[in-house]
Amino acid sequence: MISLIQNEMLKIVRRKKIVIVALIIAVLVSLFTYAQYKEQKRLLEQFGSDDWRTTLQQQIIDIQNRLASSRISDEWRSQLQLRVQQQQYYLDQNINPLEPGAPSFMRLFGENSINLLIPLLVMIIAADLVSSERSAGTIKLLLTRPVKRWKVLLSKYFALLITVSFVIVIFALLSYIISGAVFGYKGWNAPVIIGFSAEEGALNTNAAQMIPQWHYLFMEYSLIWFVAIVISTLMFMLSTLIKNTPTGMGVMLAALISGMILSNMVTSWESAKYLFMINLNLTSYLSGNAPPIEGMTLGFSLIILTVWALIGLFISFITFMRQDIY
Repeated sequence: MISLIQNEMLKIVRRKKIVIVALIIAVLVSLFTYAQYKEQKRLLEQFGSDDWRTTLQQQIIDIQNRLASSRISDEWRSQLQLRVQQQQYYLDQNINPLEPGAPSFMRLFGENSINLLIPLLVMIIAADLVSSERSAGTIKLLLTRPVKRWKVLLSKYFALLITVSFVIVIFALLSYIISGAVFGYKGWNAPVIIGFSAEEGALNTNAAQMIPQWHYLFMEYSLIWFVAIVISTLMFMLSTLIKNTPTGMGVMLAALISGMILSNMVTSWESAKYLFMINLNLTSYLSGNAPPIEGMTLGFSLIILTVWALIGLFISFITFMRQDIY
């Protein structure tokens, strides 16, 4: 099994996919770092001060002005109202949620990447892991060896898990290194409040507690890694089922985009909470945002995603064991 995994890892390395993913991450982090830097300069010019309280108070005022509009949806209005209450809570507790530094950038970048960017990066790795070998016919040579089919597929899956885990590490490191060059590398012990919850559109702070930012980042990137594993497993299933790699990627991309759209439209469709794409934004539970459907919790979403991953893995092995390789 170890030799099979090494062989699969060599295939991934030779295709230079990890390098491509790292370059994509580096470019995107640089763009978002520059955008945040320009935003900070704009706020400094607007208020004439870099005091976080002034900035936060102005953000509250801006959101309240948006709430006065009658053209926003009820779902988005609820999200904005919760955000105002959270920001006011930070002000009341005298805690800066805008603490400058690379760790804060990592936190915000991770929160905004978990439900689309991370899955897209994972798709690059997993999309053709099986389908490309079927298309090229090299899978036949692999199956002529005295190794059972399930071991061949399992070695591919283990190689995928290792590679995806490495991608998340690269994502975190590049986010820290590149943004730190602009914002500095301090802020690991900055206080972050977790435990917010939404009850009937109101912010519940009974379970709120303060933790250092390094602890928050550990939890956040653990959830990001979990989502990456789930998406890679489902993409692995599609790679096993569909011989054409672009078709498989199109199916997954359509599912991810539909999930982002449905998240803002399914409040009255309770059964939608069992769809995997509705449950991808796990970091929103840490930051205290309202779930897409009332009653959804972090534990519920973790269970749903685990079930989807296990079903995908089961289908992958059953299909690979029974299908004719031609």
